Amino acid sequence: MAERDDAQARSEFRQLLDGPLLQGGDTMQYRRDEISPRVLRRLGRGEYAAQEELDLHHSDAQQATTLLRMFLRDAVDAGIGCVRIIHGKGLNSSPDAPILKNLVDRLLRQRADVQAFHSAPGGQGGRGAVLVLLRPRR
Repeated sequence: MAERDDAQARSEFRQLLDGPLLQGGDTMQYRRDEISPRVLRRLGRGEYAAQEELDLHHSDAQQATTLLRMFLRDAVDAGIGCVRIIHGKGLNSSPDAPILKNLVDRLLRQRADVQAFHSAPGGQGGRGAVLVLLRPRR
């Protein structure tokens, strides 16, 4: 029964995601066209201070999705420019790929209020966390 549940969860996860999956050691990075590559490099070096943080450890995919959406909405509403999201490296995740890391990557890419994101530098969570630049509220 547990094996069947795991297989079903992996199937649902694969349907949620399109394209190649990130592995635990992969760097997450993304920027909208209007954001310069220099800003993305600075973000990756940790030169932007995260004003708020969300830790998704021990969340399942559904909980993580809900928490992440609420967190980002609240951060944008509060006028916060940079946040850190801890998703973990997926060491206790599916053998196929780290579930939360891939979920965070895909969700951030879909949001209009996300300008750029990059895996955090080592002292700020490394590849188990991501720094996110948010669009200023208008």
